[in-house]
Amino acid sequence: MARVVADALVAQVDVLLVRKLGVPFQPELAFGAVAEGGVRVLDRAIMDECGITPRQVEQAVAREQDEIARRSHLFRGPRGPAEVKGREVIVVDDGLATGSTMLAAVRALRAQGARRVVVAVPVGSAQACDLLGEAADEVVCLSTPTPFDAVGNWYRDFTQVTDKEAMAALAGPLVRP
Repeated sequence: MARVVADALVAQVDVLLVRKLGVPFQPELAFGAVAEGGVRVLDRAIMDECGITPRQVEQAVAREQDEIARRSHLFRGPRGPAEVKGREVIVVDDGLATGSTMLAAVRALRAQGARRVVVAVPVGSAQACDLLGEAADEVVCLSTPTPFDAVGNWYRDFTQVTDKEAMAALAGPLVRP
């Protein structure tokens, strides 16, 4: 999705690596997220409700930071992330359920000195869009359906993007017919 937006705006594209921290017995439910640069977002209410211990938090964070490092090397090789200091950044995702991962992304970009952060998603829960509205300079969410159960419910095909597909999207502009 980010590649399509970048091509339309004739803008640079890069990944911002963020990983969901899933509840151990229900991994699709996020109790938080971690982003490049060590940014953490924790949802204390979900942690309390699910009985997440500090040890479980640290184990999940360590596991996901390892995955961030792996993907950074895979997607970027020796180069680091794109420079965002003083720039306007549009963060694109497939949708917002809880908003934890996007909140971590916004905070990571703020920590890197982004001048303006715009969140752009095709679908999201009203609660998540409101949460991001407080953190980002602007939120563009095309649809906030009610009820909102999961992002994947709003797609015909919601298969995971493979590493190979992500690398191809990062490599250059899409070929248009």
